[in-house]
Amino acid sequence: MRVPLTWLRDYVAITDTPEELASRLTFAGLEVEDVEYVGLAPANLPVAGLPTAGRSGPPARGLAWDPATIVIARILEVMAHPNADRLTLLRVDDGSGAEHIVLTGAPNLFHLKGTGPLPKPLKIVYAREGAVLFDGHKPGRELMTLRRAKIRGVESTSMACSEKELGISDDHDGIIILDDDAPVGAAAADYMGDVVFEVKINPNMARNACLLGVAREISALTGEPLRPPALSVTVIGAPIAGRVGVDIREPELNPRFVLGLIEGAQVAQSPYWVQRRLRLVGTRPISNIVDATNYVMFELGEPLHAFDWDVLVRRAGATRPTIITRRAEPGETLKTLDGVERKLDPFTVLVCDGQGPLSIAGVMGGAESEVSERTTNVLLEGAAWDLINVRKTVKAQNLPSEASYRFSRGVHPGLAEKGVARALELMRQWTGGTVARGLVDSYPGRPEPVVVEITPAGLRKIGPVLAEAQAYDRSIARGYSARELDELRRTLRELIERHRR
Repeated sequence: MRVPLTWLRDYVAITDTPEELASRLTFAGLEVEDVEYVGLAPANLPVAGLPTAGRSGPPARGLAWDPATIVIARILEVMAHPNADRLTLLRVDDGSGAEHIVLTGAPNLFHLKGTGPLPKPLKIVYAREGAVLFDGHKPGRELMTLRRAKIRGVESTSMACSEKELGISDDHDGIIILDDDAPVGAAAADYMGDVVFEVKINPNMARNACLLGVAREISALTGEPLRPPALSVTVIGAPIAGRVGVDIREPELNPRFVLGLIEGAQVAQSPYWVQRRLRLVGTRPISNIVDATNYVMFELGEPLHAFDWDVLVRRAGATRPTIITRRAEPGETLKTLDGVERKLDPFTVLVCDGQGPLSIAGVMGGAESEVSERTTNVLLEGAAWDLINVRKTVKAQNLPSEASYRFSRGVHPGLAEKGVARALELMRQWTGGTVARGLVDSYPGRPEPVVVEITPAGLRKIGPVLAEAQAYDRSIARGYSARELDELRRTLRELIERHRR
């Protein structure tokens, strides 16, 4: 799982260097297999370079953005190129006190060509002459140095950057349009540089298959307080009660099903900071509605699914929509979001309505009820599913997904309500929609509370072990030698065995 450092810092204070944090997580059971530097550079990774030989710790790669040549700027005007229809000229302010003419073929600016000075300038990442970037026109990650050149009769000395050129993702379809708070003239690395850890999530660590889970481990390791995201929702809409029903046919396969509703939403692109975070964890941004579901999945570990509410109402006809969860019936098929018509196995659990299947539970949604640019009202689902059944379905359909990655490892039913509440509030902020009052919450498979009992005598026994473990953990950051670390490990094992006896 990819874990961006700046996203982690939303939930816990981190003072370790990326290298120290990678070591700390690895020794705690969350093995860091790879570290990618996006705009930033560790002490032994040269600016604008790839990793040097002899580096300790997990493999490191990336591109460091030179603060002198890669900065935040703003586009003041998009003008036509005199000799090329597919190119435009940008009038750019980079905060240096002088304006620059920048040549670009970015298609996401064509609609502004020739419209005159922009009433609201667009913030961009601007690379000056001499900047080292990834070549956006070549496959893979090949470095290039930005040189002065004449293109179709116009001299070019700088450029507006795409995500691929900066190493954020492989997207080169257009330049980055930043959020309004981007400070013109500031180094891009200071504003949006990041470090991404590739963390191995073992089956017994499924609780950490999310940013908050990893932050919780860091909090326990460092003693810094955990700062979970707020789960409050601004609600002013009509109640959802009575407008949609839930019918769970087999609670052992679907212990909980929660629904929320947001109306009057305006589907558009998410804020760029959201898009960047999703790109860094390996997911393509789609729209503010879909991005909210994915954002919460990576944040809290609760996969969610958004339905076009008006499609469900139309399918229900004269009756209210009722969401049904059940096994597939003989001969049933479903066209999933990837465009494939799938034959369903009898053991596969489906989310349905009275007209038939809507999605494969815990794996992937169906195409008919998906959110589109025409969607204005959204029914949001959060649920819990039997992990073994999800594994069987993924194998039978050869259909792995980020949702099934989590559900097949076990997601506690208690997360469903939290995930829906969090996503509804993000949708409200990003779409301007109105959230309906209340949730529809069917919870027939409520698990028994887990109670761990411990006596004062037990605490006295484990106290020395915990103290020694903390001392060992602190020793890692102090740079002990391999021999000294081996000695500490041996001492810790002896203490654990002594207290067991």
